[in-house]
Amino acid sequence: MASTKRRGATRPGRPVRGSTTGRPLMAAMDLLGRRWALRILWELRRGPLGARTLRDRCDDMSSSVLYERLRELAAARLIEQDRAGDYVLTDEGQSLGRAIRPLDAWSEKWAGRLRGV
Repeated sequence: MASTKRRGATRPGRPVRGSTTGRPLMAAMDLLGRRWALRILWELRRGPLGARTLRDRCDDMSSSVLYERLRELAAARLIEQDRAGDYVLTDEGQSLGRAIRPLDAWSEKWAGRLRGV
């Protein structure tokens, strides 16, 4: 069984949870599957936010988890800090947002179908 202990930033080609090969998709799923990671990216979709605002928008997650996720997302080059110290999506982070829009659309349809059951 692969160790879940993290050694450095999540990167394709390195073992991650659920994959000893570190296939790119598995590395992305490992990173994005961490608690609050997708929520942080979602909150940044419309522009820069400071850490306090991010924490407030994420149901007051603990500051230690917030900063751990911010470090991980920055190491993956999905976010960065601007000159004001706010967090902002990088081009890669914006590209990820465009890539998951179809999943968002699917989930809305799925939820509607479940409500109709």
